[in-house]
Amino acid sequence: MLKLYEHPLSPYAQKVKLSLYEKGIEFEAAMPNLFGNDQEFARVSPRREVPALVDGNTAIFDSTIILEYIEDKWPKPPMLPESPAERARVRMLEDLCDTYYEAINWGLAEVNFFKRATGDLANRITEAAAKQIAGVHQWLERELGNREWFNGASFGWGDLSVLPYVNGSVGFGFAPSAGSRLAKWHAAANSRPSAKKCAEAVAPVMAGFQQASTLIESGAMVREYRDHRLEWMMRSGGKQVVLDGMEKKNIRFHVDIT
Repeated sequence: MLKLYEHPLSPYAQKVKLSLYEKGIEFEAAMPNLFGNDQEFARVSPRREVPALVDGNTAIFDSTIILEYIEDKWPKPPMLPESPAERARVRMLEDLCDTYYEAINWGLAEVNFFKRATGDLANRITEAAAKQIAGVHQWLERELGNREWFNGASFGWGDLSVLPYVNGSVGFGFAPSAGSRLAKWHAAANSRPSAKKCAEAVAPVMAGFQQASTLIESGAMVREYRDHRLEWMMRSGGKQVVLDGMEKKNIRFHVDIT
């Protein structure tokens, strides 16, 4: 059976789980030990990031590469549209959500769950995030157009690439505008059994976030700041958050590959 290293709150892992559920592929979900020296996880995911997929002797990291592997090995039902142009369109949706939208929700988690900032600083970062989310939702509304699904006539790659991020924003109080096409799509997507299964896995881990700020402050939990996340925090008013995290050693960048 497939083994998927994941965390229920990870939108990258949720993308993969949505595809597996939609295709009816059985898998074992496992959360790596992020507080210890998990050698097996390090072997299959050198960057210590979820998701990572193990299929027999094959180990794959990076959510997009995993989705491509799943599509190559289990092409039915297809998650990608038929035409090259439409495939490119949904892949661009995925790329923008993975590298731009994800960072906004991640930054809101840093403030709301991990208490990296309070008072005026937290308010300024949240205001920046709110403005950016509104812009993303406007763009998504245009990209959806008159389609029923981002993928076209049926749920697929475009939809599973967008849904985890819109759900993340909703969790912070930033939902698609009422009555919008995006709001209608969001409700329909969340009604699917695959989305419900992902949501069911989220609830049990949310309780642990009550102690998240304590774990960060003690250094027991170290959050990853790199690439789009680091850039987002720096350009959205969180320079001091980064400096404080570096001083306290409760943020990290790339791990050394050995």
